[in-house]
Amino acid sequence: MELKSLFFLLFWFTAYYSHSQDSKSQGILDKLSTKMKGMSSFYIEFSANIKNTKSGLNDTEIGKGWVKGNKYFASYGENTIMSNGIKTWTVVKEEGSVYESDANIGDEGINPKKLMTIWETGFKNTYDKESSLNGETVHIINLIPKVPAKADYHTIVLYVSKSNDLKKAVLKTKDGSIMTYSLTKFSSNPAIDDSKFTYDKKQCQGCPIIRD
Repeated sequence: MELKSLFFLLFWFTAYYSHSQDSKSQGILDKLSTKMKGMSSFYIEFSANIKNTKSGLNDTEIGKGWVKGNKYFASYGENTIMSNGIKTWTVVKEEGSVYESDANIGDEGINPKKLMTIWETGFKNTYDKESSLNGETVHIINLIPKVPAKADYHTIVLYVSKSNDLKKAVLKTKDGSIMTYSLTKFSSNPAIDDSKFTYDKKQCQGCPIIRD
């Protein structure tokens, strides 16, 4: 076989394999999205670890999250963030402050709704491999931003179970931080009163509200 033909076959095989792998990852994520969109609400429990070797940061917090439509409430240690779809409030008890903003402003951080749909916009996806996580077989999928200059993360790694459940997400930022969210509990369609997603002054008595 001529060298030129060999290179052509190698190129064709690589392109075909890459396309099939990307199609596989997209199919898995489509099923995950369909499953999430079929729920009117959900509740999650998770551990969140943030590590940065340069700064020596290595903190782990236990969190809980409630989502209903475009509304969400999450607790991270002593702090909470909630949104009723119009306003977002972040309660930082260590500072004794409450930060209020419009729901579509300052939403760069991770909330439970964004965590469970992060693959849907702004990322290309590639299938990595099957692996085992806590004794369960999972698909490992990499997300790469379509516009790196505008993205907070250079890579996101998702661990998705065979039953189409997100089990873990690893977010790698440009400054060297690695944020790992491990889901420990998931409940679909719980009854959640809308009042949970609006800040009540009783949640942080005497705390000033700082409006962005």
